[in-house]
Amino acid sequence: MSFPNIRPRRLRTSAAMRRMVSETRLHPAELVLPLFVREGLTEPRPVSSLPGVMQHSRESLRKAVAEAAQAGVGGVMLFGIPEHKDATGSGGIDPGGILNVAIRDVIREVGDSLVVMSDLCLDEFTSHGHCGLLREDGAVDNDETLAAYARMAVAQAAAGVHVVGPSGMMDGQVGVVRKALDEAGYADVTILAYAAKYASAFYGPFREAVESSLDGDRRTYQQDPANLRESLREVALDVAEGADIVMVKPALAYLDVISAVRASFDVPVAAYQVSGEYAMVEAAAANGWIDRERIMMETLHSIRRAGAQIILTYWAAEAARRLRAEY
Repeated sequence: MSFPNIRPRRLRTSAAMRRMVSETRLHPAELVLPLFVREGLTEPRPVSSLPGVMQHSRESLRKAVAEAAQAGVGGVMLFGIPEHKDATGSGGIDPGGILNVAIRDVIREVGDSLVVMSDLCLDEFTSHGHCGLLREDGAVDNDETLAAYARMAVAQAAAGVHVVGPSGMMDGQVGVVRKALDEAGYADVTILAYAAKYASAFYGPFREAVESSLDGDRRTYQQDPANLRESLREVALDVAEGADIVMVKPALAYLDVISAVRASFDVPVAAYQVSGEYAMVEAAAANGWIDRERIMMETLHSIRRAGAQIILTYWAAEAARRLRAEY
């Protein structure tokens, strides 16, 4: 059959036309830049498996956050790497620990010009590399870990953080953190819950970035990559416990999960484009196999199209500058 008057290509004839009819808008304010700060550094140190990503010193972190704010990104997510780790991850709770000190540095640098978020988990601070405290048999003790998360949340809030991101996938973590923050007088601190966090192989470069000491895996508390309905149950529990924002992690291999969460819940949905996703593109581009900039923007639009309102990505500042130039 012929339909001579139906020509969809008319809406693709120029860049201006394509912009006008675009169904998915990506805005710099929706992007969040993950940043790593390492105790004891005097200058930034490259992460070999994450081209362009650094372990920052306190001074270079302040500069990186100021540049991110200037680029127009919506926020930064801070991860701390201590010089010394122990079995209880005490450096994450210590007000003088690197992450809490870095939060104060960043707040002094940029104030409210962007949203300052912090990872609320023990894995960067524990000598065994797990996200929680271990029992004698080596299993993660859920309830003892929750008590540590409560103390860690209050320490981060006292440092001035705007958003805490409980990422350890412990049962009940959002409710415990919310209660601790409210009782300590920090009712305005937002909770970004890592609600659907999968036991993924895409995290490899991140573990180099935080100098993870993990021996084994996290499959007893992170989710099975084969499951979707389980994610909806996890998200429902976190929302019921007081999560303000929920996150799916990783992003690209879990676009169906992002879409399902967006369709099911009326809270902002975030997604984390994790280290392995970023590193694959950078490696392929370095070999001349793909167009790096086009792939960067295509992947970000795919995550936004799936329903994520907030995207954590190592390209946040670069993508924000590109978007501002385009629009």
